[in-house]
Amino acid sequence: MRAVVQNDKSRAWGVSGRRSAGVRIGLTVLVLAAIASGCAQDGGSDPVTPAGGQQPLDAPPARALDSYATKLRAAHAARVAAAHRWGLRKVPRTAPPAPAHKPRIRTRKGFEVDGHRELDLPPVFTRVPTRDKVVFLTIDDGAEKDPAFLRMMNDLDIPYTAFLSGYLVKDDTRYFRKMQSKGVVLNNHTLHHPNLRGMSYRAQKREICGMQRYLKRQFGKRPTLFRPPYGSYDRATLRAAKTCGIAYAPLWNQEVFADHWEYREGDRTLRRGDIVLTHFRGRDQWKGTMADMIRRFLNKVTAQGYAVGRLEDYL
Repeated sequence: MRAVVQNDKSRAWGVSGRRSAGVRIGLTVLVLAAIASGCAQDGGSDPVTPAGGQQPLDAPPARALDSYATKLRAAHAARVAAAHRWGLRKVPRTAPPAPAHKPRIRTRKGFEVDGHRELDLPPVFTRVPTRDKVVFLTIDDGAEKDPAFLRMMNDLDIPYTAFLSGYLVKDDTRYFRKMQSKGVVLNNHTLHHPNLRGMSYRAQKREICGMQRYLKRQFGKRPTLFRPPYGSYDRATLRAAKTCGIAYAPLWNQEVFADHWEYREGDRTLRRGDIVLTHFRGRDQWKGTMADMIRRFLNKVTAQGYAVGRLEDYL
């Protein structure tokens, strides 16, 4: 009789254990189903919080792309408005990104001096070898300090390179600091703008190294670009320039004025990578203002499909 009771208890415990296990399995299934259901929802109002250190996969990239597109549209709208405001025929083209691999710059044939390669003197060039459809605007001396010019270039976001002479800059260094604050590089055009060719090495070194020191003192940086006044130089010029920390001596292929263009080449053609020269000049020296000159320059290069690049980006 005792054995029968024990067997009945055993059967009762077995049934109870199976029921308990069944309940646990059922709860597990329900939890898994709930999780699966939550994962399958696309439009739930409460997004699943990612684990610590894990970022949501979709929203931030989408927001970033949308923000970038908005900025591009705003920049283009501002450029269109600026082109209209400054009287341009077309909106200037946007330059491509700076090249990842810089082109090799060599001295233009016929522009060498004795021992140019052997002494590793700064290359003298009038064009940058590039497949990008860009030209480069360079502006010399510093005589005219037209605030409208700064506003125009800033509004249109046009890059340019300045070559400054100390005696013309010293009466208004704030003007050129404003220019520098917008990303313009201030380069060397000597202290007093002499015709260097034929001067002694020591005299040329004083002009070039003296301007290097002046630029460092006034603007915080010694440049690596130097343009000899009038485009006139000799072996002593380039030796002195190298001693003073100069790496490049860019000249130009065209020159633009407020009322006309001048060309080095006989075919009078604009080419990829051409360096264009102009000056800080106003109505006292020209038939127009610097804004008139920039308008002429941009109308021409834009009509021919060119953008204006930043020379330093290619060196």
